[in-house]
Amino acid sequence: MFESSYEGIMVVNADLLITKINPAFTRITGYTAEEVIGKPPSILSSGQQDPAYYRTMWDSVLHKTFWSGEIWNRRKSGELYAELLSISTVRNSAGEIEHYVGVFSDISQLKAHEAELDRIAHYDPLTGTPNRRLLTDRMEQAIARATRSGRALAVCFIDLDGFKQVNDRLGHAAGDTLLVGVAHHLQHMLRSEDTLARLGGDEFVVLLSDIATPEECMLILDRVLQAITRPVQVEGEAICVTASIGVSLYPTDNSDADALLRHADQAMYLAKEAGKNRYHLFDPEADRQVQEHRRFLDAIQQALDNNELVLHYQPKVHLRSGQLVGVEALLRWQHPEQGLLPPAQFLPATDGSPLEQPIGEWVLRTAMAQGASWARAGRPTSISVNISADHLLHGSFVSHLQMLLAEYPDMPPELLELEVLETAALADMELAVNILLRCRGLGVHFALDDFGTGYSSLTYLRQLPVDLLKIDQSFIRDILSDPDDRGIVEGIIRLAGACHRNVIGEGVETLEHGTALLQLGCELAQGYGIARPMPAAQLFDWLARWQQEEPWTRLPPWPAAEGRA
Repeated sequence: MFESSYEGIMVVNADLLITKINPAFTRITGYTAEEVIGKPPSILSSGQQDPAYYRTMWDSVLHKTFWSGEIWNRRKSGELYAELLSISTVRNSAGEIEHYVGVFSDISQLKAHEAELDRIAHYDPLTGTPNRRLLTDRMEQAIARATRSGRALAVCFIDLDGFKQVNDRLGHAAGDTLLVGVAHHLQHMLRSEDTLARLGGDEFVVLLSDIATPEECMLILDRVLQAITRPVQVEGEAICVTASIGVSLYPTDNSDADALLRHADQAMYLAKEAGKNRYHLFDPEADRQVQEHRRFLDAIQQALDNNELVLHYQPKVHLRSGQLVGVEALLRWQHPEQGLLPPAQFLPATDGSPLEQPIGEWVLRTAMAQGASWARAGRPTSISVNISADHLLHGSFVSHLQMLLAEYPDMPPELLELEVLETAALADMELAVNILLRCRGLGVHFALDDFGTGYSSLTYLRQLPVDLLKIDQSFIRDILSDPDDRGIVEGIIRLAGACHRNVIGEGVETLEHGTALLQLGCELAQGYGIARPMPAAQLFDWLARWQQEEPWTRLPPWPAAEGRA
């Protein structure tokens, strides 16, 4: 068995000198028995393990009578090889050490195969740089070191500018040559503690460790940009490219490895949009606001799905007769934790978002359902609904409105008034006029909301097919004390009359405001001085009290016409 064993065997006496070897020992090491017998096993030492390693090994042999592990040794030819070695202690009947037996096998091919698998698993096959898996591991280690040391690190996401054009013009082989050249330039300018990785395509990442100051990071990034622009010889042609770089700094951006890489990627796109061949630093505060906005939109979407949105209705009255001329549908959020929220606390967040149209459609549908309910109860009431610019100008708006009118036949079209912002109507005048005319053909009416704030010209006002101008409450609020606001309101009223449009003042806080509007010639009003927005179920109870108390009768009589054109 000793002679035939495939594993190498050597016997070492108590004085640690080799006394016997088998043929496999010679096959593996290259040493014959004459060359090693009487010599210590250290003749095979490679120098790859430090003295502490051997002390630990012999301590285990002496005290535990056995040791097993991997060790690097050197053949007679000088070639290094890896072996799996086990050493056993043999004692006599008196317990004294007679000799040691070492059994080993050559695992060089296995180690080479492991190294190849490790290279495939952790390195980019084209450039030889670390891949995403190894980069993530090094990032996590760098984050841990930075946390302990109090220093910073930077994750730099690099995307080559114009690489696709090189690929298209010269072919993929040339593109690969360019990538190898760029990686070579970058590796030669980076510090030993830094890491260059390729994620795929023309995307690289540089991990800068142990950064003392942001200024130091900027200096390195300048050198990175310069290294990338160095020419690369591709098929006899010198090719130069630039790069867009996004940078996330830890701990300024106190995120994990995956988030740091994602943030650097986001910043890279900003660098590309800003003109390329530059770097852009990720702003954690701006991202926090974006994420907070996204979470808020998700909460609003959930509110829409869970029927937490409600409509309140604010009466619009004729100041001289006290007649209810209609109501405005106003959105509220019945928040499960914060209670009833006004639109100012959530609706602006939906501007320009995918939620803007679904919310607008919900408001329109809910208001029409309520109008149909009032009409069936014998109390037909005009309802005005606010429509955003994007909702109004959407290609499906008219067809959707037509569908709703057919769905709620008890809601006469003439009792539906759509309020559009003056600024919204001016955004695309030709399209707005076309849509308004098509809706007017269905029988609905239009009001121009917040009039006076959108710099309308007389030409626009003549073109827009609207029935009513709503004087913005910012002018009404100070009409009693500010002559300028009073003059503006008077001008809007005269303009409406000249253009044959009705006019209503919103934001009427007191009866005195109503008196001022009457004196200026405006007879329609809404505001807290008349009634606050209320649930639909409370509207006609309010109307009964309003008609019983007759507060409009306490307004002064219609003034003389002095001072009015």
